[in-house]
Amino acid sequence: MDTDTPAAAPSLPAYARLPVNRCDLPAVILGSLSFQRYPVALRLDGVAELHGALLRTLAELATPGERALRFRDYMTANFRLDNLEEAGYDRQSRRHRRNKADYLRMLRGWLFDSDGREAAVLKSWMESRFGLLPRSHHSPLGQFDGNNHQRYLAARARGLYNTNALESQLDLLYTYCQYELAAQASGRPHRTLYRGVNRLEAHEVLARPERRSAVLLLNNLSSFTANQERACEFGDFTLEVQVPLAKVLFFPGLLPDLLRGEEEYLVIGGVYQVRLVS
Repeated sequence: MDTDTPAAAPSLPAYARLPVNRCDLPAVILGSLSFQRYPVALRLDGVAELHGALLRTLAELATPGERALRFRDYMTANFRLDNLEEAGYDRQSRRHRRNKADYLRMLRGWLFDSDGREAAVLKSWMESRFGLLPRSHHSPLGQFDGNNHQRYLAARARGLYNTNALESQLDLLYTYCQYELAAQASGRPHRTLYRGVNRLEAHEVLARPERRSAVLLLNNLSSFTANQERACEFGDFTLEVQVPLAKVLFFPGLLPDLLRGEEEYLVIGGVYQVRLVS
């Protein structure tokens, strides 16, 4: 990736970010092109302090499989996923029908439909925790009072209503993902990922420093794959991106017994320089 081209230096636009978030870096920094080039670890507020026991336990386990099992057990016990009555779920009430709306349902929902209700919840969580506003849901999200933005807000509300600390579950999912990436990545700060697109102009293009290079503003959560041939199946063109590991929410194999066969990486958005490889 060309990191010396002056034209490739747009920052994260003000209309794509919030002034505050729940992370140790503001959105204007973590969503910038500079962060893509020189990433650092990101930490969500309060997660390490509240769930230090999980992190200490993970450090004692030698294999990814053991750690995945311990993470699942911790999530089940901490959020009472097998005993939802203890978390306030009333099977007799018509108002309590979201008993299966947990972090796994959100992941499965995204993998099935990145514009569905579960995807709206994930984009909302991304907005809250990292301060990155969603740029698209079904279609581009323009003005806050636009019809499509209102539909996104309605889907987000339906997805979060009567759920069991769902956003806190996602906080732990991200933290666990980052722990595993650090354990498996051998110190490499980036991973080369691919995304198929039909038209580059369908994305928000901030700069075109070269014919086969572009600076894009990506949605606050996007899907990628490490398999270039797989990416080609989803569009006429393939984007190659150096994605900071700090901006990965989920990767294939993170939960091997529960989401088998999925090749998608869920990547936190912002400004990225990309290369057109086909």
